[in-house]
Amino acid sequence: MILAKVIGNVVATTKNELLVGEKFLILTPLTPEGDPKGETVVAIDNIGAGNGEVVLACRGSAARKISIQEGAPVDYAVVAIVDEVKVYGR
Repeated sequence: MILAKVIGNVVATTKNELLVGEKFLILTPLTPEGDPKGETVVAIDNIGAGNGEVVLACRGSAARKISIQEGAPVDYAVVAIVDEVKVYGR
């Protein structure tokens, strides 16, 4: 899983039929301290995360299991909205 911040959304009226009904968010991966890290990704979201929220996202086969349609071409999926991050021993 990755810790990430929602920085926007993607609207796609024409898409693979297995993605109909999915909401797409643009995520910037974060370090545990909250600093941006790595490349921006697009994830499906069926839990209702909003712009500016910090989320947990999974990728690969774990993300595909969360999709509305089995077998959808999904690489990332939002699985939680983060309330707090605590880093110990740094």
